[in-house]
Amino acid sequence: MESTNEPLSKHTTFQTGGPADLYSRPEGGAFPEEAERALRDAAGEGRPLFVLGGGANVLAADEGFRGVVLDTTGWKGIALAAAGSNGGFVELAVQAGAASDAVAEFAAAHGLSGAEFLAGLPGTIGGAVWMNARCYGQSLSDILGEVVILDEGYAVTVVPFDGCAYGYKRSPYQGRRVVILEARLRLWPGDEATIRGKMNEYRSDRTAKGHFSYPSAGSVFKNNRAFGKPAGAVIEELGLRGLQRGGARVADWHGNFIINTGGARSADIRALIRFIQETAAARLGITLEPEIIFLPEMP
Repeated sequence: MESTNEPLSKHTTFQTGGPADLYSRPEGGAFPEEAERALRDAAGEGRPLFVLGGGANVLAADEGFRGVVLDTTGWKGIALAAAGSNGGFVELAVQAGAASDAVAEFAAAHGLSGAEFLAGLPGTIGGAVWMNARCYGQSLSDILGEVVILDEGYAVTVVPFDGCAYGYKRSPYQGRRVVILEARLRLWPGDEATIRGKMNEYRSDRTAKGHFSYPSAGSVFKNNRAFGKPAGAVIEELGLRGLQRGGARVADWHGNFIINTGGARSADIRALIRFIQETAAARLGITLEPEIIFLPEMP
């Protein structure tokens, strides 16, 4: 599927954002070739390219994106790959557009443990690798083996895991003009009932925290433990829960969530983010760093 002037509000969990000049969502086995074509065309025409997964951590500008958006969600296969030669792990080969929650379900159905924290997590595995997604005390890098990418030279390259290249919400693919094609996850045999019990706990916790009550991107700011507390607690201490700009509001129940109450614009959300940062800096001397990706960069 390829279209022009595709509203990004249809493809982000904030449900905001204007049109992309060109939007491409290749289906099935055509994805690697179409991804290469998109990279080459965008480079040749001097246009920016953005690789989009589930849109769960993206704030797209109301004015839209003057470039190419490559949507990975049509490339979503999950398969058992191989048993490890040491440690007894079993490897899953997961295409980049596979939903994180679908990976947790597949692993549970095959009696594999390690991916429970992905249950209920919005977005795709490609995005989770790129961000090194973290929740419930576990990071994607904890279960990551090789990553297959389309690199800057348009070659399909298998990248072995290097723990030194990953950190808190950091991966070696940030800042590079590459497309993540596949992640190979290393999981361990476990009891399916126990695995599903953990998954249900995580989903229930997300529901209780209001993750699915309104359109949002989940946590807005990174949790810098140097502050001695999560970003949400900092924001709550500043008395900013319930603060509203247009249709966007800091959630009444969680300081680190900004929700679209209906009709919010990306500019409303950006204004709240900026105000929270300025308030934290002025009153506490704290720099709150967004984990949201701004498309394109917003001042």
